[in-house]
Amino acid sequence: MLTLMKQILENTLWDIVIIGGGATGMGSAIDAASRGYKTLLIEKDDYGKGTSSKSTKLIHGGVRYLQQGNFSLVLEALKERAILKRNAPHIVHDLKFVVPTYDWWESPFYGIGLKLYDWLAGKEGFGDSEFLSKEETIAYIPTVSQEGLRGGVIYHDGQFDDTRLLVNMMQTAKEQGATVLNYTQFLEFSKNDQSLIDGATIQNVFTKEKYQIKAKSIINATGVFSDSIRQKDNPSIPKIMTSSQGVHIVLDKSFLPSDTAIMIPETEDGRVLFAVPWHDKIIIGTTDTPVSKYDSEPLPKEKEIDFLLTHTGKYLTKNPTKKDIKSVFVGLRPLVKNGNAENTAEISREHVIEVSKSGLISIAGGKWTTYRKMAEDTVDKATMVAVVPFVKSETEFLNIHGHQKQKSEQNPLSIYGTDSKHIKKLGDINPKLKEKIHPNYPFIKAQVVWAIQKEDAKTIEDILARRIRLLFLDAQACIDVAESVADLLQEHLAMSNEWKEKQIVDLKKLAQQYLLT
Repeated sequence: MLTLMKQILENTLWDIVIIGGGATGMGSAIDAASRGYKTLLIEKDDYGKGTSSKSTKLIHGGVRYLQQGNFSLVLEALKERAILKRNAPHIVHDLKFVVPTYDWWESPFYGIGLKLYDWLAGKEGFGDSEFLSKEETIAYIPTVSQEGLRGGVIYHDGQFDDTRLLVNMMQTAKEQGATVLNYTQFLEFSKNDQSLIDGATIQNVFTKEKYQIKAKSIINATGVFSDSIRQKDNPSIPKIMTSSQGVHIVLDKSFLPSDTAIMIPETEDGRVLFAVPWHDKIIIGTTDTPVSKYDSEPLPKEKEIDFLLTHTGKYLTKNPTKKDIKSVFVGLRPLVKNGNAENTAEISREHVIEVSKSGLISIAGGKWTTYRKMAEDTVDKATMVAVVPFVKSETEFLNIHGHQKQKSEQNPLSIYGTDSKHIKKLGDINPKLKEKIHPNYPFIKAQVVWAIQKEDAKTIEDILARRIRLLFLDAQACIDVAESVADLLQEHLAMSNEWKEKQIVDLKKLAQQYLLT
C-alpha cells in the first residue's frame, strides 16, 4: 500500500518544484504557492543548514556596496529591508550602528556616505544618520578604544535572527499551500522525448524511500552547490559559482555592553567589520577568504580567527582572546563568477537567473536581504518555463507567519510573534515544559516541543542550531544540554535508544567544531 506522502508526491503534477530550503528556495516556495501554483520544495538537510543560518544577522542595504558604487543593489536592498520589517516585525528590527572615527577626515567622509545611504532609503529609512562627538560616541559604545578617538557617525540598519525568520517562512509557505520537506534529497532529473526536464527522482534521507515526481518546471536554489545540480542536468556545462567564507566569532556582551553595534568601514582584506549585539551576546564578523571546496559546515582558518581578534582589539578596550570565544560559525557566500575578479569582496551580490536548454531554472548569487525579490524574479521565469497562466506576485504585501507588531524585548518568546502564546500554553498544560534547558539561557523545554510539533525539527541539531540558536551562542552550553534535549526528542518522535545516543554523539562532534577544539 502506498504511503500517503508517496501518493501526494507521485500523483501530483507539480507546477513548480524547488530544490533547496535556504532563504531563496523558501522565498520561492512562498511566492509560487501564494500565486496559486502547485508547489513542492525539497531540502536534503534541514532548512538553512548551509549559508542561510550563518549570516551576520543583518537585514541591510549594504554599506560596502555603496563604497563600490553599486547604487542599484543598495536601492533594491533598502527597499527589501523596509518590506521585511513590515512583513515580519516580530523578527526584523532597527539597530543603531556607530562608526568610530580616529582621523580628522573620517567623520566628514563616512558621514557624507551615510547621508547618501539615508537619501537612497528615502521614506523607507529606519532613522537619520548623525555626527557624534567623542563623548557621545563613548556613551553609545562604553568599551570603544578612546586613544585618538575624535568622534563618530551613527546610522540605522536592520537586524534579524536568520533561521527564526526562515522557519516562519517555511510555515508561511505551507499556509499558502506549498508542500515543504526537509531531509528529502534530489537524486536525478527525468526528461521527455524533447530532452526537456519533466520531473525528478527524490529520496527521503532517513528511510531511503525514493519518489518519482512530475514537474512542469524545476528551480535550482541550492546556493554554493548550484553547479552540482546544473551539472546533473548537463555534465558539460561550465561552472558559474565561486565562493568565499565569512567567519564570525561570538563573545560575551561584556566586550560591548550596549544595544548599539559598531561598524568598521574597511579592514585589511577590504571588508566591512561588524561588532553586533545579538541574543545578549556579541557577534564579530566577517572575513572574506576565497574557498574552492564547499561544505555545509566549513571550518575556520587560524588566520581568520586571529584577524577578527586582532581587529576587535584595535577598537575595544577589552581585548578578546581565543579563550573568550563562545562559538565560531562559518558561512559560504554564493557568488556568481565575475570576469577575472580576484578579490571575492569585490564580486557583486546581485542575483543571476539562468535557464538551461532543458528548462532547469537556476537562481544564483544574491543576499539574505533581497531573498523576496530574488524569489519573485525566479518564479516569474518559472511560469514561462512551466507554461502556466501568469499571476502577479503579491509577496510584497504578504505577512510572514507570526507577524506581530508589538515586540517585547523583555519576553524571550516575543521573537515567535503570535506563536508565543501557543508555546506558553504548552507550559501551562505541562509545567515541566516551563523549565529552562540551561540555567544561563532563557530557552525552555516548551520551545523544544514546539519545534518538534510545528517547526519540522527532526534532530537535536535542528533544535539547538536553528530553532533556538544555542549552538551559535554558546557551543559548550549546547554540549551540556544535548542529553536532555535528546530525551525530549526521543519521547515525542518515539525513537530508539540507539537513535538517541547517535544524536548526542553527532551533536557533540559538531559543537566541538564551533568551539575550535
